[in-house]
Amino acid sequence: MAWVVDTCLLLDVAVDDPQFFSASARLLDEKQTNGLVVCPVSVVEISPVFAGQMAVVTEFLERLNIPWPEPWTHTDTQAAFTAWNNYVVAKRQRQIAKRPIADVLIGAFAMRFQGLLTRNPSDFRQLFPALPIIEP
Repeated sequence: MAWVVDTCLLLDVAVDDPQFFSASARLLDEKQTNGLVVCPVSVVEISPVFAGQMAVVTEFLERLNIPWPEPWTHTDTQAAFTAWNNYVVAKRQRQIAKRPIADVLIGAFAMRFQGLLTRNPSDFRQLFPALPIIEP
């Protein structure tokens, strides 16, 4: 079963981030044997790095041996639906910090796979406590 690669790791590698590139690239290499996938939301999020050129994004993901496209499923929608409801309830009760919808969608997508590779585990743990998360 594959690991979902979070947007932050893709950006670290794409821009050769001086602080995070090495650790992110090493984690991707380590988990390559298990398989890697990317959420469609992450593809959208990295668009500006590639000047909005889908062909260049696709080539980048192919070089990393990350299959694209991976479809969004009904199961993903169900997980996101529940997580977003829980987020809104907690936010109204002032129990949670503001989170972008992208993190909810990426976390929901990752629930269908082995887990999530990210350097931002706190963005996902409260809404997806059962989600296995590995950070570089």
